[in-house]
Amino acid sequence: MDINTVKKVHVIGICGVATSALAIAFHNKGIKVSGSDKGFYPPVSTELEKTGINFYAGWHPEKMSEGGDPDIIIIGTASGSANPETIYAKEKNIKTYSFAEAIGEFFVKEKSIVCAGTWGKTSSSTLLSFILEKANYNPTYMFGGISLSHESSAKLTDSKWSVFEGDEYKSSPTDNNPKFFYYKPTHLLLSAVSWDHADLYPTEESYFAVFNKLVSDIPEDGLIVYCKDHTGANKILNNYSGHSVTYGKKYDGVDYGYYGVEQNKNGLHFTIENDRKCYEIISPMIGEFQAENITGAFAMASSLGIVTDDVVSAIREFKGLKRRLEKRFEGEGASKKITVFDDIAHSPEKANSVLESLRKIYKGKITVVFEPNIGARRREIVHKYDNAFKFADEVIIPRLTKLKISSDENTPIDGEELNQIISKTHKNSKYIDDDNSLVEYLIENSKDEDIIAFLGAHGFRNMIEETVSKLKNNK
Repeated sequence: MDINTVKKVHVIGICGVATSALAIAFHNKGIKVSGSDKGFYPPVSTELEKTGINFYAGWHPEKMSEGGDPDIIIIGTASGSANPETIYAKEKNIKTYSFAEAIGEFFVKEKSIVCAGTWGKTSSSTLLSFILEKANYNPTYMFGGISLSHESSAKLTDSKWSVFEGDEYKSSPTDNNPKFFYYKPTHLLLSAVSWDHADLYPTEESYFAVFNKLVSDIPEDGLIVYCKDHTGANKILNNYSGHSVTYGKKYDGVDYGYYGVEQNKNGLHFTIENDRKCYEIISPMIGEFQAENITGAFAMASSLGIVTDDVVSAIREFKGLKRRLEKRFEGEGASKKITVFDDIAHSPEKANSVLESLRKIYKGKITVVFEPNIGARRREIVHKYDNAFKFADEVIIPRLTKLKISSDENTPIDGEELNQIISKTHKNSKYIDDDNSLVEYLIENSKDEDIIAFLGAHGFRNMIEETVSKLKNNK
């Protein structure tokens, strides 16, 4: 469908970070947008209110069709086939799209850059889109986070360039194809490939298969930039004969190598070397792992022909994302100088990487509150928890979000069992199933210079806000 023929869009499940950004992108193109969801919460609700988009709680076909039926309806992943608005769309023969299908239909451009991989794809796609914007490429883009340097997480332009976060998870409840298949990459930035989402990919082979397919779809005149430090990425690219560029830690055989990483509470400082030329990199982001993401974005941008001084300047200006080692509180003025971090690290590998960075920066006790994603609650990946929290002094497992499972699925690991698993290699681990008790425990058992890190897939049911509030008021 031609975007110029679309006058009205409705988004079922508009309160997601990605779906709300998509809605705002359509709105900013002059298209009338409405949306519905089960409930609305900041910061997404705040962003929607700023735009003037009409949205409401619950599923009401009569509200959706006020002033005439939508031309298209975008159905978020949380909406099932029994949703009254979905049923109405089918009865009225209104064209419906999943989120990924809508990106593929209306956002993908002639030059499509997709940032994919088990980790790093959100940071890489956000930074890369920012670099291209600063270089006046005016890209269309979409990423699944909230940037501190962009007005929105999605933008639709008339440029020939687009940048997307390429998620390997299923496109909708009825479509198990990975989202990134719809984004038709001509350029691929591949970070790491390590078995994840065991709920959808029950074996390592099935997980690797979708990345092999992604690589095989790159056109002959396309480009793949990949991290040579990761076994999985090398395995995927082992038989690739097209044009490729490598990045990673500096050693012989890598095209863009980074070294000399220094980090403190204010950010990162390191060097990238390419073709015997060295570039000083300064970034306000913290987390040593971000040096790898930055180098990948640098390599892709430079390979596109963007002037390297402009790339360096954009990296220095880019502030990062919410929930990527986001500092939610630093106890100046409070009775306890405790720092609170929030990060979406929802697997044992991601948690380990984040905690390693915090350990290198901070000397106080690190207490981590951890909630895994669906895949990290599968029994097949229990071995990955061995020593995953070695850089933390204390691990707390909260009451885990209840999951909907079909009768043929293995029962996911619950909070008590996860605590027992982690306790095998980490002596100081506990399960606290009451949110208020957990917050009180954090306040009572933290002292000056300590770190509290909330790492996980969900929003922690306002526990972060409660912890920060109590720290601020406990003077």
